[in-house]
Order: sequence, then C-alpha cells, then structure tokens
Amino acid sequence: MLADIDSAELAEWMAYEHVTGPLGPERGDVLHGILAATVANANRGKGKKADPKDFIPTWDQGARKQGGDWQQMLAQVQAMNRRLGGTDLRERSHA
Repeated sequence: MLADIDSAELAEWMAYEHVTGPLGPERGDVLHGILAATVANANRGKGKKADPKDFIPTWDQGARKQGGDWQQMLAQVQAMNRRLGGTDLRERSHA
C-alpha cells in the first residue's frame, strides 16, 4: 500500500488518525484498555480509579511524541517517506 501513495496522502492519513484516534491494531489496544479499566474499576474499592492508559502497552517508546510544530511533523513525514521508498511530488514539480 505504501508504494502506491505519495507523501501528501501519507500526511493526510496521519492527520486523519490524529483527529479520529488510532487506526489498525492500536485502536484495539485502546478499546481493550477501556474495557479493562471498566472491569477493574467495577471490582475495586474506593480509592484511585484505573485509567485505560494503565492497560495499554507502549509498543514503540520513541514513535509518538506529543506536541511539536508543523516543521517537525513535516520532517518526520519526509523521513518516513524516504525510508519507505516513497516519492516527494513537490520535488518533481520544481524540476
């Protein structure tokens, strides 16, 4: 699939995921975290409540850093595009 999309479309999918929540297996982790927290809280006495984040594994420690400006995000998308062998159509339009 990644061979068939350009960097602009990849950036759009990343923005979509940022707005709607994770896609793919990550979404399942979130949903199971919510369920596990609900079960834990239903069976727990008074005190600190469990949070869904308590039950969601962190698969890639460096992949998601919150914040950053658009230049940092663009640089990340460009780097990912290069690693995956994608084409930056902006470069082609300037040639």
